Amino acid sequence: MVDDPWSSALHRLWQAASRAEEVAALADDVYAPLLATPGVHRVVGTRWDGRHVLRYMRALSAGSDTPVIVATTRSMPGAAVREPGGEPVVDRLEPAGLDDAVWPEAAFLREAPGGAVVSCTFRLDQRGWAALALAVDASADLAAVESRLTQAVDVIVACHTGILQRGREARRGADDALLAEASLQMDSSLDVEDTLRRVARIAVPAVADGALVHLARTEGPEFVAATHVAVQQQRALEAAGRDDPWLAALLARRGEDEDTVFLSGAALDGSPFAAPASPTIADATADADSGEGPHPTVVTISPLRARGRVLGTITFVYQRPEARLPDSAFLRSLATRAALAIDNALLYELRRTAVLSLQEHLLPSQLPVTDRWDLSASYAVGDPMLDVGGDFYDAVLRPDGSIALLIGDVCGRGAEAAALTGLARHTLRTLLEEGTDAGTALSRLNRALRQERASRFLTAVVATLTPRADGTVRLSTCSAGHPPPLVLRGDGTVSEVLSGGLLLGVLDDVSYESRDEHLTADDTLVLFTDGLTESREAGGTFFESVLPARLSALRGSDAAHIAESLARQARAFRDSGQDDIALLVARWTGLPPDSGLLPPDHRLEQAALR
Repeated sequence: MVDDPWSSALHRLWQAASRAEEVAALADDVYAPLLATPGVHRVVGTRWDGRHVLRYMRALSAGSDTPVIVATTRSMPGAAVREPGGEPVVDRLEPAGLDDAVWPEAAFLREAPGGAVVSCTFRLDQRGWAALALAVDASADLAAVESRLTQAVDVIVACHTGILQRGREARRGADDALLAEASLQMDSSLDVEDTLRRVARIAVPAVADGALVHLARTEGPEFVAATHVAVQQQRALEAAGRDDPWLAALLARRGEDEDTVFLSGAALDGSPFAAPASPTIADATADADSGEGPHPTVVTISPLRARGRVLGTITFVYQRPEARLPDSAFLRSLATRAALAIDNALLYELRRTAVLSLQEHLLPSQLPVTDRWDLSASYAVGDPMLDVGGDFYDAVLRPDGSIALLIGDVCGRGAEAAALTGLARHTLRTLLEEGTDAGTALSRLNRALRQERASRFLTAVVATLTPRADGTVRLSTCSAGHPPPLVLRGDGTVSEVLSGGLLLGVLDDVSYESRDEHLTADDTLVLFTDGLTESREAGGTFFESVLPARLSALRGSDAAHIAESLARQARAFRDSGQDDIALLVARWTGLPPDSGLLPPDHRLEQAALR
């Protein structure tokens, strides 16, 4: 029954170890039962780092409840002979034979009555080790003392291992959360430089103290973004990112590396991160938790690789304890996510450029310039994904002196819609330039679409404007299922041009008829696609319901102002709807070109917006 108290104490020790958040919290549960062992007079524990620096010492004597605790950073190279390897090492020694340069606890052990020291040194992790030493007298059962000491050490090592494991799990959870947040932040922008700046901002200070991001260019790395926790070091880091030849040469070679490169010490000689060369970057503030001085600078460079090519690099600068440095797996994951976000932004930019270029080729490069017509157009891309839209317009001068305005809309978006857009516009333009009447031109386009077995339909309207001798204009409108044009009269009244007709590309042998009206000086004809009228606000109201009033408020304005203003208002109005908006505006002045236009009344326009 002698071991019953020890067994109970060991059970309590294991329970305390499962709850402890740091090994030092086990001290009372370890020291007290060891001191209760017959013949044990004093327990002294020491904690060492990997450089043989004594960090902590705690001594407790039998019969006392007050331990002596020493927190220090005392370097003791001689203690290297005590550092254990893989397994704990138990020694029996004479107190008088302890070397003070190796045993900082010797003074405490010699003070205790007794004739022997039983010590166990054991490794906690790769960065440090510890020791427990007991001062015992001649009555002690040394075998029992050694057994209890090794059992206590087993609990301490298991506790430390559990704490490290829980810490790793917590860091892994924090890392996963950071990576998820980083992905959300980076994926929320399709602008390349904005994405790169987000990468730098997300990483500091969560990952590192400073960050630099570069894009890979043919002529060398291109600096994009930098950030640092210390405001005074921000500018120095930016300057290094832009102009430092050491860093530029290093980054230019990083495409050869598959993984993150860690640099420190001599590897940073000559760099902007070495303390003698650039203290504004390399010098860090003291670590608040440990009370130590500046930590050595560590730099990591990770390639931003996506789809088999290096897009750039992300450089992290650390001035923190080694335990707080991220591992390669985390940096690789962060770099991969950043690279994918950047690649998406680059692809989007390429696509945007290609789409806009294609869209420009589907529209006329310029409208005709005539003495008595003020012509203008506006085109606004509505799809955020920037697929090529199917809206088109054109203005054609005809052999008889009239002008034909045409506008249309192919169903859907993308390459097929673009192909039909080009076919429709060029077919109508060619026929109208040859003098073909609008109805016949639409019928022939319809027949061409049917012969091509086009899977999409389209709408179109052709308005032919023929000046008369009395100064008015005959407006002849022929529509194929397109929204009817509007006429803004000089007095501000707005009327709808009645027109009908079936969609193009649906049925064979369809004929189209024209309807005639007239325009007088200062009247304006407005043709548009349904992207304008179907812009819808949050409450469900369509822009179509306010369009007449908005157009009326623009009376007296030139064609360019009317086209741009209506397109801008529709975009500001809509909460939903992504269709393109095309407008073609023709204002009949009936005046020589040097007579000028009436100045627009902007007060009317502002009032209509209320």
